[in-house]
Amino acid sequence: MIEALFYISILGILHTYLIYPLSMLILGKMFYQKGSTPNEDYQPTVEIIFAAYNEEAVIREKIIHSFTTKYPNNQLSVRIGSDASSDQTDNIISELQKDYPNLHFKRFPGRTGKAGILNQLIKESKAELIVFTDANIIFNEDTIPNLVADMQDPKVGISGGRIVYSSFASTGISLQESTYLNLENKIKKAESDLFGKAMGVEGGCYIIRKELFTGIPPLFFMEDFYISMATMQKRYDVLFNSDATCHEDASVYSSEEYKRKVRISIGNFQNLNAFKKLIITRFFPLGYIFLSHKVLRWFTPFFLLILIPTSLWLSLSSTLYGAIAVFYGVFIVLGALGILFSQKKWMGVLKYPGHFIHMNVALLKGFYIYLKGVKSNAWEPTKRNQQ
Repeated sequence: MIEALFYISILGILHTYLIYPLSMLILGKMFYQKGSTPNEDYQPTVEIIFAAYNEEAVIREKIIHSFTTKYPNNQLSVRIGSDASSDQTDNIISELQKDYPNLHFKRFPGRTGKAGILNQLIKESKAELIVFTDANIIFNEDTIPNLVADMQDPKVGISGGRIVYSSFASTGISLQESTYLNLENKIKKAESDLFGKAMGVEGGCYIIRKELFTGIPPLFFMEDFYISMATMQKRYDVLFNSDATCHEDASVYSSEEYKRKVRISIGNFQNLNAFKKLIITRFFPLGYIFLSHKVLRWFTPFFLLILIPTSLWLSLSSTLYGAIAVFYGVFIVLGALGILFSQKKWMGVLKYPGHFIHMNVALLKGFYIYLKGVKSNAWEPTKRNQQ
């Protein structure tokens, strides 16, 4: 029994972090597909929708870049919901409405949460296609045209863009976050090309047919993942478009990134509860991709915990298990050091085990909050802007 638990944990970690990604990267290169080309004969109405809370540092740049696009401005609008912002966010938006007549703004008087705001704003939209985004995500001129291009195919329900970190610091965890994001993007591109099922679009940059939006459940985190899974459940494709690029600043502070990952973790387990049946009822390819890319990652902290007593117990009867236990112990120590000294330049590659351990600790905390019950999904903007 102990040995079985040990091997299940090892295989679970290896499959989701090595075997599955490697297989997707290899197959993705073999069957790479170029994204659709923008077509002047296909230019439906598009509305960019997002929620904002105390985003005075980025909101002006966000709005200006949203309208600075190669997509026809007479077919484009922006709709923003302020979640009772207490800084200058609302004033800046109101000021810019004078320059942009297609900029719509609604202030929510009390903290509502992102899901509640998006549910309300989309009811007010008359556009055919909706682009969901975040206040700190800056679009390029061709981001919107490239996203729209994928929607020419009626089988496509969602197309997600590629977020690129625009600045780094020699201290902190921005390089580790960028490395992780780049790998994720390559895996999603392979899933998109091979199966039309990119597992999780970035909430800061994706387009959806308005009629496919069915509403986000109350108190839900990771609404982007919920929306993309609900769309695939309806048998529409969800694509990843690497040509539809946009930018954000990477987080420097591990404490800020930890809080963000806790919120993500809560949403992960909410989504697992909502879509767990698909692993059985639609096993291939959707269930297999969901299990391999996401579910096993969400269970990795439990695998890591199981490995501590099982590897120690098995080491009493085998030199091989003893070596594994020592290696695992050293990895945990290095990870702890990577967390403690994440702001130090000299930590170098040791920040990577720290990033891995920190991510899994956040998953555990998020799972604990999920079990207790989510009372609010109001959020604070992550401190990202580099100096």
